[in-house]
Amino acid sequence: MISVGEARELVLALAPAPTAETVPLQHAAGRALLEPAIARLTQPPFDSAAMDGYALRSADVDVPLKIVGESAAGHPWHGEAAPGTAIRIFTGAPVPAGFDRVVMQEHVTRDGDVLTVMDAAGGPHIRARGGDFAEGDVVLRPGRRINAADIGLLAAMNVAHISVARRPDVAVLASGDELVRPGQTLREGQIVSSNDLAIAAQVAEAGGMPRILPIARDTEDSLRERFAEAAGADLIVTIGGASVGDHDLVGKVAFELGMQRSFYRIAMRPGKPLMAGRIGDSAMIGLPGNPVSAMVCAILFMQPLIRRMQGLDASEKLLRARLACDLPPEGNRQHYLRAVLEDGRDLPLIRPFGEQDSARLTLMSRADALLVRPADDPARKAEEIVQFVPLPR
Repeated sequence: MISVGEARELVLALAPAPTAETVPLQHAAGRALLEPAIARLTQPPFDSAAMDGYALRSADVDVPLKIVGESAAGHPWHGEAAPGTAIRIFTGAPVPAGFDRVVMQEHVTRDGDVLTVMDAAGGPHIRARGGDFAEGDVVLRPGRRINAADIGLLAAMNVAHISVARRPDVAVLASGDELVRPGQTLREGQIVSSNDLAIAAQVAEAGGMPRILPIARDTEDSLRERFAEAAGADLIVTIGGASVGDHDLVGKVAFELGMQRSFYRIAMRPGKPLMAGRIGDSAMIGLPGNPVSAMVCAILFMQPLIRRMQGLDASEKLLRARLACDLPPEGNRQHYLRAVLEDGRDLPLIRPFGEQDSARLTLMSRADALLVRPADDPARKAEEIVQFVPLPR
């Protein structure tokens, strides 16, 4: 068995370089930016009013002013900012050259076309030209997933199309004679196939394109058919059938089809029977069959690999918390315990569930975090600082 750290390095080494595709901005949310995003204009394109009020010269705030015009968004004023004059102005409107202050409308009195400033404090309430970005600026850099704020920013930059990483095609294959699809009537000895749906959802979370294959039966011929259907995928993820029992055929068939295995079995709980390697042009990960084991291994290995395939950060995200209870010594494998987080005085409190059976999906659904306990970790007391992997909520 190899360590979790060694396994992560070997898995990430399976990632090819990301390939680019250009998409319209309205389809870019959630995609991985692959090339720098360069502003095609200056924002704001002119000095603009930050609020409704009156534009004037700072030198004139103590004298009555003549109102000589009005500037609104889309309707600029083109007169001369002469001494002793002011214009009515609205938020977002261009501030004419020569006026260097906008006074809030609440801080003036107006009698016809005569303006008196009652309170000149604050200001100047003008957004300077280029204060956000200038034409030619590299505003967003590669290596990030584009979010809603990024979409708004890119649109403001006058960018209509963007270069993103192609989403990896991930074939998800569950195997087992006992498995049936959700919604079917179960016969004696059958169970619902939940793993492939959960793993496909985790693929999508990481930015991949999941493709759920028909369930493979416990025969070599059935597995060969499914592997043939998966051919061409960037990543093939199998679930179950990779252990050492008489009906565990995935590893055997994959090896016969030319799989170059990077490792088999890992010193962690849950998820000891994990394998990874390459088969044809595809990377391959063989997840355990127990539901929680499969999901935990997908979080630790499959999702980072999918992120790396898109040029995204694939490093392990470990946060700190204080234990909410005492824990006994740990065994000789690194342990990832499902846990809930609670408010603490400085750091969150983390409380692992007392039951950690790898078939308990209800606990996985309730968990906020995976508490990481290194191999041979000694007994821990409440309030000690530990590390955890956050889970999406």
